[in-house]
Amino acid sequence: MELEPIYRCVAALDVHQAKLTVCVLYEDEAGQTQMELREFGGFKRDRKAMAEWVASFRPQQVVMESTGIYWQSPYAALEKQGIYALVVNARHVKQVPGRKTDLADAQWLAILARSGLLRGSFVPPRDLRTLRLISRQMQKLTGILSGEKNRMHKVLTDAGIRLAVVVSDIHGKSAREMIKGLLRGETPEQVLQYASKRLKATEEELLDALAGELTADHIFVISEILDHIEDLERRIAVFSRQLLTKLEPYKPMLQAMQTIPGIDRMGAAMLLVEVGGDMTAFGTAEKLASWAGVCPGNHESAGKRVAGKKRKGNPYVRRILCEAANAASRTRCALQEKFKSLLVRRGRKRAIFALAHKMLKIIFVLLSRGDYYRDATTNYEKLTVERNAPRWMKMLVKYGYITATA
Repeated sequence: MELEPIYRCVAALDVHQAKLTVCVLYEDEAGQTQMELREFGGFKRDRKAMAEWVASFRPQQVVMESTGIYWQSPYAALEKQGIYALVVNARHVKQVPGRKTDLADAQWLAILARSGLLRGSFVPPRDLRTLRLISRQMQKLTGILSGEKNRMHKVLTDAGIRLAVVVSDIHGKSAREMIKGLLRGETPEQVLQYASKRLKATEEELLDALAGELTADHIFVISEILDHIEDLERRIAVFSRQLLTKLEPYKPMLQAMQTIPGIDRMGAAMLLVEVGGDMTAFGTAEKLASWAGVCPGNHESAGKRVAGKKRKGNPYVRRILCEAANAASRTRCALQEKFKSLLVRRGRKRAIFALAHKMLKIIFVLLSRGDYYRDATTNYEKLTVERNAPRWMKMLVKYGYITATA
């Protein structure tokens, strides 16, 4: 296959941890294609030298493969030179036929880029790109926290304490105080003073649940796990405050996303740093869903759908959306109706995944239009009246517009 060039000068980077291979293809004054191939190290001074060398050619396009996290530092170095490279998917590169085995990766990328056969992946703005570090680390800490909470539940069960049977959340305020009381050596009767009056369980049920056989080893392990849990909760709170403070310029977008049922302030913040605020980078809601990996697979042959397996995408976006979809399925809104209709036919997991897909498309529309979510099944005027009517009536009576009735 003969590739027809459409760019006069292009550069391509083959990125590794400790090495950068750069290939520049350009057309000289005689109309002949020339190639410059050069290797650089992976340190800061090498990346700076690479970016300056590439900028000296004034390339019309610069491409690199999205190799793990190694592409980010060279991309930032090029960005400082005013060059916004295309970060291409390696899977797309492999699907282009005509690769010769004696070509270097950088050279083959340059040939494809010069012919306009490569499409860049989404790269968020620099400020949101750095905030991804905070968001993703917070999600990691949240996962660790969940594991520690489950571990503490198992150790309590091993000690014969069945608090989870009578309390919905053993990490709530009352349950945690009761557990700390047991660790201090207090009896179940003494521990009952920490129980909230809002607990549905009776005192007898709580006494039965708290009666166990805590050994010295149980107390040691539970104490250490509890300290770790509280430390993780403190760290997650610090990460949350930092993320929300940095996203203050994007407050209107966060508020618009929070109008969608199931998405809270932190969920909106984590989604925004992943997908960005400029939806023109994706073009359509379908492309955004494909990039995130929340759309069904599309494998059709001879008019028959062979498989609907989901594609790989952004796991962080998929996780946040599925959590939001779980929450939205329990609210009174149009999303709940969609979930119920899919639940019978497709099962819970597929219904949640389909709901996450729909919610991402809604987010695309809201961010594109700068609008907020209006639910089709909710009468907002009636809801406003129900919430404010008692206060309005009191004020009308107070200022004499109407008379109070007995």
